[in-house]
Amino acid sequence: MKTIKAEKLTREAFWEFGTYVNITEPEGNSLGDFFNDKGLFSVSGDMPVAFSPLLLHGADEMVVTMAEYHNTTGEGIIAMDDDIVIHVAPPTGAPVPGSTRAFIVPKGTMVILKTGVWHFGGFPLHKDAGHVLIVLPERIYKTDCCVVEYAKENHIKIEL
Repeated sequence: MKTIKAEKLTREAFWEFGTYVNITEPEGNSLGDFFNDKGLFSVSGDMPVAFSPLLLHGADEMVVTMAEYHNTTGEGIIAMDDDIVIHVAPPTGAPVPGSTRAFIVPKGTMVILKTGVWHFGGFPLHKDAGHVLIVLPERIYKTDCCVVEYAKENHIKIEL
């Protein structure tokens, strides 16, 4: 099993996969206490954007066994009550487990994945369970979601 190290989330390291914004400690221009337009992603058509809670379960080992992507939209992932570790791989036509990277997303931060980026869930860093908020167009998980389970020889262990 291949092992990768979880990286600190920085703009330079994460640019290929998307961007991020600290929701609880926003920076930059604002309209008073309103920090406008800090996180943007495109969705196709005029679909409403939905906010879906997701519970991440801790594990003795962080092992990547599958990934998914969306063809028509980016995706927002907000770490709510714990730091989380996510895994991502570049947009491609076929799965690329060998190109997977892992990032530590601080609590209160939203990552915004580009369209086509391979990803899946994540792992809470300090708790047995962690809550994230997923931001996607309504029901896109049923209409535009390609999920691939990796063969055992392509599983990836994430270390801190």
